[in-house]
Amino acid sequence: MISDLHIILASGSPRRSFLLSENNIPYSVNPSNIDEIVPDNIPIKTAPEYLAVEKAHACNQECANNELILAADTSVFLGNEILNKPINHQEAVEMISKLSQTTHEVITGFCLKNKEKQFSQSVRSIVEFDSISEEEIEYYVTTFKPFDKAGAYGIQDWIGWCKINRIEGSYSNILGLPMREVYMALRDFS
Repeated sequence: MISDLHIILASGSPRRSFLLSENNIPYSVNPSNIDEIVPDNIPIKTAPEYLAVEKAHACNQECANNELILAADTSVFLGNEILNKPINHQEAVEMISKLSQTTHEVITGFCLKNKEKQFSQSVRSIVEFDSISEEEIEYYVTTFKPFDKAGAYGIQDWIGWCKINRIEGSYSNILGLPMREVYMALRDFS
């Protein structure tokens, strides 16, 4: 049973913690701190899964029999351009300006690992934004400070409720952890 497992979440993301808590999955947090550098020979849209595997290995947690490391990485892609977390206000404004009135991809890679086996997967969702005015972008960045979010936005914030026209795929994936796929993978580990 999944309830017999204890997840070690190799992430400090409050959204990933929220999703595990909401699904009544027991976990503790042990963020892995890696330099999120992807080798040039890794195809760009596989970068999130690559980084999730790296984070799982860097967790430095010796797993007991019922423990399982869960690591994840989420990236926003506009065409072949990757929009990571913005480093400041101006970069957040620029990212959201690029996303205004476009369709982009959100890819989350996750990795589950215990003493005996490892599983990783990438999950892709499509997000279509309405037009977002300069005033609205400034309001969003100033009010919600999306500096810890890939693509400079959170689907659970104002921008997600008021400016996303359509999503295709998993909502929780856009939030930072594709719960359906994680749940199915957890069942295989239990």
